Amino acid sequence: MRGIDKRFGAVHANRAVDLTVAAGTVHGIVGENGAGKSTLMSILYGFYQADGGEIEIEGRTARISGSREAISLGIGMVHQHFMLVDTLSALDNVMLGAEPTFRLTPARATVRAGLQALMDRTGLVVALDAAVAELPVGERQRLEILKALYRGARILILDEPTAVLTPLETEQLFATLRQLREQGTTILLITHKLKEIMALCDRVTVMRQGAVVLDAEIADTSVDGLAEAMVGRRVNLAASAAARAPGEALVRARDLRWRDGLGVERLKGVSLALHRGEIVGVAGVSGNGQSELLDALSGLLAPQQGALTVGARGFTPERWLDPATARTLRIAHVPEDRHKRGLVLPFAAWESAVLGYLGRYCTAGWMQHPRMKSDTAQMMDAWDVRPRNPALRSSKFSGGNQQKLVLAREALPEPEVLLVGQPTRGVDIGAIEFIHGRLRAMRDAGGAVLVVSSELDEILALADRVIVMNAGAIVGELPIAECSESALGRLMGGAVH
Repeated sequence: MRGIDKRFGAVHANRAVDLTVAAGTVHGIVGENGAGKSTLMSILYGFYQADGGEIEIEGRTARISGSREAISLGIGMVHQHFMLVDTLSALDNVMLGAEPTFRLTPARATVRAGLQALMDRTGLVVALDAAVAELPVGERQRLEILKALYRGARILILDEPTAVLTPLETEQLFATLRQLREQGTTILLITHKLKEIMALCDRVTVMRQGAVVLDAEIADTSVDGLAEAMVGRRVNLAASAAARAPGEALVRARDLRWRDGLGVERLKGVSLALHRGEIVGVAGVSGNGQSELLDALSGLLAPQQGALTVGARGFTPERWLDPATARTLRIAHVPEDRHKRGLVLPFAAWESAVLGYLGRYCTAGWMQHPRMKSDTAQMMDAWDVRPRNPALRSSKFSGGNQQKLVLAREALPEPEVLLVGQPTRGVDIGAIEFIHGRLRAMRDAGGAVLVVSSELDEILALADRVIVMNAGAIVGELPIAECSESALGRLMGGAVH
């Protein structure tokens, strides 16, 4: 790609970008949220057309006016948020738009045979007859990669591929990508996780404010060097001690038990306390009850057994906390999935920024739109949301800026208790430093913060006390001074402390 230039109105997303990727290599592309990485790859895949510059594929100039042309040139893309139809089978998702014949039965047989050969060659095994909605996240991602390879992809673009994967699923993905590289596939990897770049890539390109600021062999750089190139300064993600000893308990949960609709017990007698002036980290492999715990504490889920105390208020399963009451008790909640629960993507940013707090902006039944927009502009300034455009559709912001918008909304009322799920999922290293600083500031101001994260580095950097969950139960609780990756890893695996 030579001299690629792209504007979206006043936003200069790509500034004369040059990018050369060698065949049969893994090439990392990193940068802050809004640095232009995804825009550049979307131009390569035909989602956008560049305002200037040219693209050359395998020695020939290419005009890519849409994804169909990109696919015909052997380019495939796996997006951060999967492009799958949940109600269709895995097989039908691969076949959709690439049917070899209009007769479905022979078409399915042809596609099944091709996919089976691909699975045998790559090790990407997927249950082809299962509905996508029934597949675990790791298997959905394998399906996306298979879909691209089935369409003949020799150049594979992966956008934040590990953002929703467990550590084990990440290891399995990396093993697959190394095998694909050995078989000649060229891989472009967009990620915020610099350790992954160092572990997997042959070369890396760093972008900042739409331009390339570093292009180097992996052997010639380091995590610290990449972080500094991304942000333009040194980044400090080291842990910081609590400002003082924690105060009284603001929230107490006792013996929470909850079974899902299939009768599976997701919470097994969970008890915890959240104290003023403390960050409590919840560690565990995704799917071990952390999500259900967040939902119970925020009022989105009523357990079948247990009790909850918030200040002087008590709640039982018969009359459980609800989200509106939680807000009046100064409990704020940042959900794990910002797209499903944190934002309405077609809404303008100023509309998403008031969700759950409309009462502040309503007078005699009339909504005060100018005040909503003004407050959103202030939130964007305070939380460094880019671009600072309250009228921009929520879906148009990068993942990290969407996350900062949700955090800003929940922090504006100055809650006493902040419940945060995956605070920096899909967020760049500069934004991670910023968000961590804000969470510590809330703690230091006397708030109680509960952080659920699948990133052990994040738990170790943020928490004053760590709770580890496995199979719906708390299997260990440690002060941060006694925590290490190995100690937490053993507990996450089910070893009882």
